[in-house]
Amino acid sequence: MKKVYMDLTEDQKARGIMFTSTLSTERTEQEGDTTHEVEEDNIDRHNMIRRLKDDSFFNDSPWTYNIIRN
Repeated sequence: MKKVYMDLTEDQKARGIMFTSTLSTERTEQEGDTTHEVEEDNIDRHNMIRRLKDDSFFNDSPWTYNIIRN
């Protein structure tokens, strides 16, 4: 699993999102990929971000990339 770091989109910033994680087979998000978003006002945001960055569970999965936006 390789991490790909990108900036948040303008839409995500406008909605108050501070972090996203998407498991994908490509280096960019594809239609059908599931994206997990963490909002700025989420009390548990630091734990959520830590867990979403730890993609070791998915090493033997069909996904190749963890696309992280922050």
